[in-house]
Parts: sequence; C-alpha cells; structure tokens
Amino acid sequence: MQLEQGGTLPGLDIAYQVFGTLNEQKDNVVWVCHALTGNADPTDWWSGLVGEGRIFDPDKYCIICSNNLGSCYGTTGPASLHPETGEVYGDDFPEITIRDMVQVQQRLLEHLGIRRIHVALGGSMGGQIILEWAIEQPDLFHTIILMATNAVHSPWGIAFNETQRMAIEASLALNRDHPDAMRKGLEAARAIAMLSYRSYDGYAATQTEEDTEKFDQYKASSYQRYQGQKFAKRFDLYSYLRLSKAMDSHHVGRGRGGVSKALNQVKARALLIGIDTDLLFPLSEQVTIANHIPRARLEKVSSKYGHDGFLVEFDEISRLIRRFMQEGAFRAPGKQYQLSVRSVQVKERYSRTALPGTERF
Repeated sequence: MQLEQGGTLPGLDIAYQVFGTLNEQKDNVVWVCHALTGNADPTDWWSGLVGEGRIFDPDKYCIICSNNLGSCYGTTGPASLHPETGEVYGDDFPEITIRDMVQVQQRLLEHLGIRRIHVALGGSMGGQIILEWAIEQPDLFHTIILMATNAVHSPWGIAFNETQRMAIEASLALNRDHPDAMRKGLEAARAIAMLSYRSYDGYAATQTEEDTEKFDQYKASSYQRYQGQKFAKRFDLYSYLRLSKAMDSHHVGRGRGGVSKALNQVKARALLIGIDTDLLFPLSEQVTIANHIPRARLEKVSSKYGHDGFLVEFDEISRLIRRFMQEGAFRAPGKQYQLSVRSVQVKERYSRTALPGTERF
C-alpha cells in the first residue's frame, strides 16, 4: 500500500465488524467511521445511535465499521508485526494521513463487493475520513452525516495534539529505560486531551468540590489521573502519535484547488451537526463545511459535554438525523449559514429563488 507522504506498507490487515444483513437491492448499507481512539464496534461507543431499537438498527440496515489505519485494534498500525521482519513496527511505522485511511476504507468496500453506501456517518476524525471520501468518490454516497468535525484541522487543534506529543516525548526523554515511561507519557497526553474534549461547564457540573475546606485531593485532579490511567491501559503509544499527526495534516483542499472547490465536489445529501460548547471543533468549522457542500443542512446541539457531546447527546442527535432522513430538507438556494455571537443563523443572499428572512438553529 502506497501512502500519501511517500511511505509504503508491505502488507495490510483490516479489522471490521458487520451488523445486520445486506438486502437484495443492496441499498441499506450504513458505513460508520470512528474517532481518534475508537474501534470497529459502534454498538460499544455509539450505542445510542447504533444497535437494536436505535435509529441505525441492524434489523433494518447493514452496518459496517472498520478499525482505522494506524490504530491498535486489529487494523495494521504501530502495534502490528512487520510482515517482512516479524518485528513490531513501533516507532518505525510510517507517517499516515486521513487520505490513507480513506484508501483502507475503499479496499474494504471493494473486498465486500459494495458499490453504493446509503448513509455514512462519523464524528471528529471519523467525520474527517467520510468528508475526504465523499470528495474523492462523490457518486458513492447517498447521504453523509458529519458530527463535530472540520475540513481543515485548525492551529488550535494541532497545538493541542503537539502538546500531548510533547508530554509523551518528555517522559521518554527523561525515563526511556524505565518500564513505566511510555505509560506515564500517554497518561499525561490523555489528561491534556480531556481538556479539549470537555468544557468549563462540564467540569463545573461534575468536579466541583462540596468540601470547601480542603487543600488537596480535588475531584478534578483525580478525574484527570483516572482518565489518563484508564486510557494508557487500552491504547498503544505509537498509534496515538501517528493518529494525532494524521489528524494534524487533514486538509481537504490540498491538491484540489482549495477548500471551497473541494467541498463543492460532494454530491451526497449532507447533515452537519455541531456542538455549541465544542472547543476543539467549534461550530464555525461545521458552518464552513455546510456553506460549501451543495446539498447540506446544519444543525446545532446544545451540550455541557463539549466535543464529547457527539458521543453523549444521543436523543437530540437521533432526533435531528431522523428528521433529516424523513424530510430531506436542505438550505434554500441562495442562503448561507453564518455564525453570530449568540447563535447560528441562516443569512439570506437575496436572489430570485430565496425569500428574505432569518432562520435560527
């Protein structure tokens, strides 16, 4: 497999799961792409959207999800054995991009003999993958649902990722021979990430102290350490480094004449869902995507959970998806989404096909 930045993988394993059955018309495929540290089982981390009785029910749809390239849950990544040396790749695993991840999705699609995807959905990095894919193969998708994602990874997002990598590098530089060096670095990186995933109000709601006399052992402190320790037990350090760098390089306009021209190539019906408290992928980034995809609709979800709201606010997200799939509504011709200080609005570009007025979301 040739990689976008010039590297090569001599072999490729793809771990995936299928829920439900492909119908005779082969028009019930729902393709799910997971976020940075997810896996191929959306009934685990997206149980409010995927599963029996949910909006994407295996009794109705054939739901497919694969582990992303570079991860550590079955698809080839730094934790895999190099097929030619028999040794674990580790830090020798090449740099990858979101477009390389799309290539893996395409190979799985071909392997399964699927020619049309009814709905593709993903959040965060999963949304980046689907967006890239919908630009590259615009005739493949009927509908795409993108949550808390962007067309270009921001300087703010890159800075958060780099700070996490610095924590890992510092731990390795000072204690490389210590057996806990990798684990401690990954714990610190995850604790940093949690600050970008959640919000001020979210921490205030769950981590505020009842004991006003204490000087240490705060809830917020123990929460950060717990999240770091839990993550370090389940994830590979070098996978984390490669995946975060892949996210940094995300830019749909690269080699395509810019973001606007690239997004305009998407033919699928597109639903964009943003979280109003998202610090990492702010609502303005979903506004940009919605304004340049020809058939797009933008919706806002209010949540105290910040970026993680796309993994938590299942009831509201399900309602928005159900309405979109039933109504098939898009913004009227000539309208543009615009982010104001207090709300997301549709600002009218007056034309023969558009009626004056403002719609609040």
